Amino acid sequence: MDRRDFLRGLAATGMLAGVAMRASTSPSDIDPRVIKVSAFDYDGVRLYDSRWNDQYLHAREFYFNVSNDDILHGFRAKAGLPAPGKPLGGWCDEDSSTVFGQWLSGMSRMYRATGDQAMRDKAAYLLGEFSKTVGLDGNCRMDVYPYEKLVCGLVDMYEYAGEKDAMPLLERVTAYASKTFDRTRQPAAPKPWEMHSGKPLEWYTQPENLFRAYQLTGNKQFKDFADVWLYDSYWDKFANTSSPSDASGVHAYSHVNSFSSASMRYAVTGDPTHLRVVENAYDFLQNTQCYATGGYGPVERLMPAGSLGRALDYQLNSFETPCGSWAGFKMSRYLMQFTGKARYGDWAERLLYNGIGSALQINGKGRHFYYADYRVGGGVKIFSRNAYTCCSGTYIQDVADFHNLIFYKDDSSLYVNLYVPSEVTWKRSDGAVRLVQDTRYPEAETSTLTLQMDRSMKFPLRMRIPEWAQGASVKVNGAPYQTACQPGTWATVNRSWNSGDTVEITIPLRLRWHAVDAQHPHRAAVVRGPVVLVQDGMIHEPMFKLPENNDDLNKYLVADNEEGPGIFRFAPPDGSNVMAKFRPFYSVGGDYYYRMYFDLDKLPVVLWQ
Repeated sequence: MDRRDFLRGLAATGMLAGVAMRASTSPSDIDPRVIKVSAFDYDGVRLYDSRWNDQYLHAREFYFNVSNDDILHGFRAKAGLPAPGKPLGGWCDEDSSTVFGQWLSGMSRMYRATGDQAMRDKAAYLLGEFSKTVGLDGNCRMDVYPYEKLVCGLVDMYEYAGEKDAMPLLERVTAYASKTFDRTRQPAAPKPWEMHSGKPLEWYTQPENLFRAYQLTGNKQFKDFADVWLYDSYWDKFANTSSPSDASGVHAYSHVNSFSSASMRYAVTGDPTHLRVVENAYDFLQNTQCYATGGYGPVERLMPAGSLGRALDYQLNSFETPCGSWAGFKMSRYLMQFTGKARYGDWAERLLYNGIGSALQINGKGRHFYYADYRVGGGVKIFSRNAYTCCSGTYIQDVADFHNLIFYKDDSSLYVNLYVPSEVTWKRSDGAVRLVQDTRYPEAETSTLTLQMDRSMKFPLRMRIPEWAQGASVKVNGAPYQTACQPGTWATVNRSWNSGDTVEITIPLRLRWHAVDAQHPHRAAVVRGPVVLVQDGMIHEPMFKLPENNDDLNKYLVADNEEGPGIFRFAPPDGSNVMAKFRPFYSVGGDYYYRMYFDLDKLPVVLWQ
């Protein structure tokens, strides 16, 4: 029996519910058009009250209040300019180059999404003052790793904040980089340790934003420099298969992030080889690398077969959460746009709720979340021991991206990808459509969409049905509407709409076990819809035997409505009183002990009689 057949067998038992194996993508699957559907690109989408909006607003306040002089201190000092303020500390003790470009990126996206003029003004000031520290020859005193992030920040300042001076600066620093950068470009390798991200460090992430700069300007300088850093030696492993035998052991986040470079290579050239690589890589990640949360990369490595589950015995660094979520968000969005396939929205949804949406909020002097802890014996959320690491750079990009993951559009249709309290304004040639989404999902099963427009319009409204969802249904203006609601596809309502029309979509949120990998079929986590539930730790009671099939799981985990939505208590058939409850991973705060994965074949665990 091969691995795929084995996994299918597990799925039939309910142990791998929601984890469907994917076949490799063949050339005939590739549509010649590059863009099938488009994100709203941070324009016209507004978040409503929810924990996700709260997280966004908290992050906005944190980054806005970081001292400009502290951010600029190291740059100014190195340039021999007056340098008020003080070093940020942590990874940014020398200067803030580790995160500077990402902060410009996040701030400009925040401005584009919300019209936050104060945040734009801060970003423009930082850019203007930073530019004074750059030599006339374009020397910005950055090597490959921070330069890649600076390119992203300058592109975003140009595109989203309308800062026209960003592009001439990018041309200067890129001209200098093209003359001076180390072009060793040694591929990453599992060992020795220092080669996990290649040499120079993470060089293979360079092309994405250089290609974006080329798309925006047509300046061939950017495309030529992007082509220098193509990672064909790794990408080729996925050219014809989603099950490469030699893709593991390397740095997880940056290699997933490299597929955004492959995506932009496809966007610029239309070469279907790169789309095929990214689709196969996505299936490789979902089939073999992702935990139930959507997180991946314990010890920051892609895992060989069996090590994903084995890592839960020993390693608390299960997922590099802010950085890993950012790479996953982008990969999901690129594939959604290139293919129009609903299934690519599932990973973004899982990462929203269980990844960055479950992270402790950044605070203080750069105190932030880095690793999520999924260990079998029990986990706990803690802050990074270092301030202002790379994850403080991607955190602001993650929360800004909440605005860019919910809705999509094409020439004729409006798409609802995520069920989050929000609104979108869709500008069409025949007028504007405003859609308001009212929901308590993923704690409740329904989302109500209300359409507002000045005149009647006919168009398809498409809603993503997650691959794990069975029995989804749709109502229009309160009446059942017959449309296919197949898992992994778009449920479509195509009709003439009038202002005030409503659509209610119901997605049943059954509990299910999600096994960690094929080699550990009894090591599993409880999932409800897209949300991973964890059991309270530090409770002075035995670890009781839990139901081993999904039907019994739904029978004996009972909603605890007194404590709050999404919380469940275990009511075993023998009538035992179990104090430890199950609750969404995103609801757990810092220093709160929990259990996410269980060895079902080793329960109960009784330490005393």
